[in-house]
Amino acid sequence: MERRVGIKDVAREAGVSLGTVSNVLNRPEIVAESTRRRVLDVIGAIGFVRTEGARQLHGLASRVVAVLGHGPADPFLTALGTGVEQAAREADLGVMVCTGARDPAEEARHLSLITSHRVRGAVLASAEGVGRTVAAFRRSAVPFVVADQPAAEPAACSVGIDDAAGGRAAVRHLLERGHRSLAYVAGPGHLRRMRDHRTGAREAARAAGLPSAALRELSCTALTVEAGREAGRRVLGLPGRPAAVLCADDLLALGVLQALYEAGLRVPDDIAVVGYGDNGLAASAVVPLTSVRRPAVAMGRQAGRLLVEDTAGEGGHEHCHVVLRPELVVRRSTQAKPAR
Repeated sequence: MERRVGIKDVAREAGVSLGTVSNVLNRPEIVAESTRRRVLDVIGAIGFVRTEGARQLHGLASRVVAVLGHGPADPFLTALGTGVEQAAREADLGVMVCTGARDPAEEARHLSLITSHRVRGAVLASAEGVGRTVAAFRRSAVPFVVADQPAAEPAACSVGIDDAAGGRAAVRHLLERGHRSLAYVAGPGHLRRMRDHRTGAREAARAAGLPSAALRELSCTALTVEAGREAGRRVLGLPGRPAAVLCADDLLALGVLQALYEAGLRVPDDIAVVGYGDNGLAASAVVPLTSVRRPAVAMGRQAGRLLVEDTAGEGGHEHCHVVLRPELVVRRSTQAKPAR
């Protein structure tokens, strides 16, 4: 039988005392940054999971589920958490949210926190992929559901979104408005949903008989308003200004809107803009933004219900993989007919 990694192993590997490891886990603010980082790196590397809370609560049924994600300011994660909370409330459970884990060490600390509180299970959501997190949870034996990722984990349920369908819906909408010359502002290629959205957009353009030159692509390395603003300036520099701009994320689209406004162009009369995600900011833009809504609340609610069912202890649960379809939300930014 494989020996469980313990706090002594962490202390030995990090070259610190047991008390220092305990402080890193329980009172990190009193530990020097370099020492804290070294201990967290070791925790992530050797797969340590704290179990004191589990021993103290042995035999008690947990009434808490966790949501683990990246990016505390991400509107999508906030909405997903709302959905999980709705499902938890139906089962009379509470929710603990852990966000901002952007490296293995911070992720390990979150996992340690989750296991020490002996949560019933966790919903794992990350724009950058959850493979490493899934492996850690599998080792810890904490039940989990994967959210916003394709069905790649046979030992757990998952809930994803058909982002290729979202890309197709956006292009078809612009074509129906009469726009035949399009610019595509793409997001970072390492994100699965960005790649899927791009694939869907290009599929729709090809199906409509558009030449490849009719969908001109501009890449962005970040999903920020500033990145979108810079992309908007590049759109303005294209020879033969496009009739519409399709963006892989609402934040990019908001930046594009700003660049067009600064250049004195009218949206949608001079040029139309479509975003993706419908993240809550789209409707409140100066020109309300047409977007394709990724159903984050519904995803969270579905993931939460699957987790509750999986951990109810009644047997008979079978892991399943649910894919939700995004929804086109038409607003002012595409409602005018093109002048050309």
